[in-house]
Amino acid sequence: MGGDGLAPTLLVAMPQMLDPNFERAVVLLCKHDDEGALGFIVNRPSEMTTAELLNFEPPLAEERSLTIWEGGPVSQERGWLITRIEPEGESIPICAGVWLSSSQAHLRQVLENEQADLGPESSRLLLGYAGWGPGQLDQELLESTWLTAPVDPTTIFHGPPETLWERVIRGLGVDPFQITPAPGSIH
Repeated sequence: MGGDGLAPTLLVAMPQMLDPNFERAVVLLCKHDDEGALGFIVNRPSEMTTAELLNFEPPLAEERSLTIWEGGPVSQERGWLITRIEPEGESIPICAGVWLSSSQAHLRQVLENEQADLGPESSRLLLGYAGWGPGQLDQELLESTWLTAPVDPTTIFHGPPETLWERVIRGLGVDPFQITPAPGSIH
């Protein structure tokens, strides 16, 4: 998936974004080509956990849980897992240090793994995704709806999610509260 158009990159909603689906969102853009774009919001944890949502058969050996994250407004009934280390089985590399899977076997592996690099601390279960039709994201970028930032797995997986939006913008050397809308984006 990586290597398409702008992907992989982080899309950071401009402060003026009024769409509640993307207000102060940080989106991991995984695919961007002539057919459209696909990404996942990575800074919106929900109150739900896998223990509340899923029943494994056979049951997990140990009761461990993972926070469920809001991945985007499209197909919220479908789960996607992003992890820091290449998992066994079906997965797609997004960039160095980030893998994507929709496999329930992979989710089970994460929940049963005690290694910090593959366990719940370095994984996100996302419900839904963010999608754009052909040319739609390109137009939004021209309209200064999004800033773009390099993907840093440590930034995504560590630190409080409620500060991720501001941390990414400040990492670009920009004060998020001094940004005014103008054509183009900061790279």
